[in-house]
Amino acid sequence: MTEEVIKIKELKGYYRGSFGVVHAVDGVSLSVNKGDIMGIAGESGCGKTSLAELITGRPIQLLHHEGGQVYVNDLSMYELDEEVLRKEILCKVIGYVPQASQNSLNPVKRIRDFILDVTRERVGRKPKNKEEVLNRVAEHFNKLGLEKSVIDKYPHELSGGMKQRVIVGISTIWNPLILIVDEPTSALDVTTQLLLIQTLKHLKQMGIVETILFISHDIPLLAQICDSCIIMYAGRIVEKASMDDIINNPLHPYTKMLINSIASFNPDGSAETNLEGIPGSPPDLKSPPKGCRFYPRCSSSIEKCKENYPPFFNPGAAKNPVACWLYEEIGD
Repeated sequence: MTEEVIKIKELKGYYRGSFGVVHAVDGVSLSVNKGDIMGIAGESGCGKTSLAELITGRPIQLLHHEGGQVYVNDLSMYELDEEVLRKEILCKVIGYVPQASQNSLNPVKRIRDFILDVTRERVGRKPKNKEEVLNRVAEHFNKLGLEKSVIDKYPHELSGGMKQRVIVGISTIWNPLILIVDEPTSALDVTTQLLLIQTLKHLKQMGIVETILFISHDIPLLAQICDSCIIMYAGRIVEKASMDDIINNPLHPYTKMLINSIASFNPDGSAETNLEGIPGSPPDLKSPPKGCRFYPRCSSSIEKCKENYPPFFNPGAAKNPVACWLYEEIGD
């Protein structure tokens, strides 16, 4: 029997400010099983990062938890005391590598100072034995292919890939049950991307982490590591399936268009030229459409799509959930 380590029910998170109210995550329900590597994909601005922030229980400034529940290991994240969340959950249960996390390294501090700062933040005091902490981290870094000398370097002395592995290493010092990585390969070359993917797989194989949420707009990259994938559009999930089904048997019109927009190569090595872009633009999430949010861009839409947002249907043998009225008749 599969064990659910993350359960999300009708989660809503809105950005509030002088710009108005942005419905970044608007009624998301999701379960993640122990041991799964799940991808979260979609265009920029679809809510991927906002969803990750809400799962941690400490969303970034201006992003407010508006409703719904997040359970991690059966703990309700928005009912926990702030100190419990900081000391017992973040890093120990959830490790988080945020987008552009390389920039969080202070250029005038050595990596050792950053490690000690993180440790103090998590335990609420300075570590009693700094060298013991640093030696433990050095052993952990070694498992990720980082030499002990990295701890004494400044960020500018490290390559982009090494800095990213340092962040991943620090985020997994406490062997978290779940690791969330948000666009971890951005600004990395293809070879370094592959090395980071191998590092994440290695973390799971060694039992340092059990479950990974991998956020990216790069579906071919997700295919290298993920077991399953959800597709987000305009603050909502439109499809969830195995990674193989997302690529080879997509159901939602948006997912199909995403896959058709991916560059690929023919058997002879020549580039595939029959690419299709997605017409139009995503909706303004300050005033999202009443019905299906993909309706204005969808060539397969029917009148019902304009007025009512579809529930999830489970068509076909795989029973993959898809939020599209086209599957109403064959949904179950």
